[in-house]
Amino acid sequence: MPRRLLRPGVESYYHCVSRVNGKSRSLREREKRHFHEWMRRLEEFCGVQVVTYCLMENHFHLLVRVPCQETIVAAKPLTAGRLRELLPLIYRGRELRGALQELDRAEVAATSSNLNLGSGTWLAEILDRYEARRYSLSIFLKELKQRYTRWHNRRHQRVGTLWENRFRSVLVEGDETALLTVAAYIDLNPVRAGIVSDPKDYRWCGYAEAVAGGADVFGKTSQWSGENAARSGLAAILSRSSFAVNRRVTWRTTAARYRMLLFGHGERRDPNEQTGAPGRVGMSREKVEEELARGGELSVCDILRCKVRYLTEGVAIGSAEFLQQVFEENRDHFSEKRNIAGKAMHGSDW
Repeated sequence: MPRRLLRPGVESYYHCVSRVNGKSRSLREREKRHFHEWMRRLEEFCGVQVVTYCLMENHFHLLVRVPCQETIVAAKPLTAGRLRELLPLIYRGRELRGALQELDRAEVAATSSNLNLGSGTWLAEILDRYEARRYSLSIFLKELKQRYTRWHNRRHQRVGTLWENRFRSVLVEGDETALLTVAAYIDLNPVRAGIVSDPKDYRWCGYAEAVAGGADVFGKTSQWSGENAARSGLAAILSRSSFAVNRRVTWRTTAARYRMLLFGHGERRDPNEQTGAPGRVGMSREKVEEELARGGELSVCDILRCKVRYLTEGVAIGSAEFLQQVFEENRDHFSEKRNIAGKAMHGSDW
């Protein structure tokens, strides 16, 4: 079992890696989509933040921020109302109905005048049980891998373990230099593997998701889901530097800088026969120089091409007035908390 160092008492960042058993290339497009959906669901349920990620065919990389559980719980303990919002993220169908019914009965009992039932303790036990599953790297990855494995085995009619081991994790210092170095390494994985020549063209990495605008898999805007996760994660790292002083830090104000960093780290290197240094796959020197000369800014054409998949998987496209009309006509298809039809595309000067 690989060694890992965890720091549950303080906010910490971890670079996590896990490989498919036998290095089988079993994570295809549909499999990656399902893994990504569960990653975002459990990210919100567990209260962690996936800063960036990369899903390859036989392994995945995650850069995860885990807050201090004691600090969060002391400032904002889990309530029955919040738990009711979180349960649909991890349960469906009969499991969800059962969990909600248990919570309903505990709430009714907690307000009962019959204190001999120990009703308040029952509700507290339920909240404590779910609170213990939050703000933990080990539980987040355990639930993610187990839930994906169950789906994968059903889909492919197989049994047994899917992953080589639990996971490997490296503790990362929470400063800009260390975090951006690890983030760039993760987002450059498909370039190093020779799959694409530009990380924005690989659908299953955090940088490409941020450029494309993300996707809301829950039908609502949650703290770290879809677009918010990809954009906020990388922008949060860049916000730590002097670059962000006296500026409002958003993905739009930081995307170009991160792209230049990717190209700086991603240049191709030829093997050196004299020193014995190995080569590495990457971008050509000419492409790197061209990108640096542009200051990392993507053209409208490039941005639109990155967004094509979201333009085909959405509900409606058009003006704000048109979207609002469609929204009002189909109000029952959306969450009660949602009060706007849609949002403008970002990432370029349209």
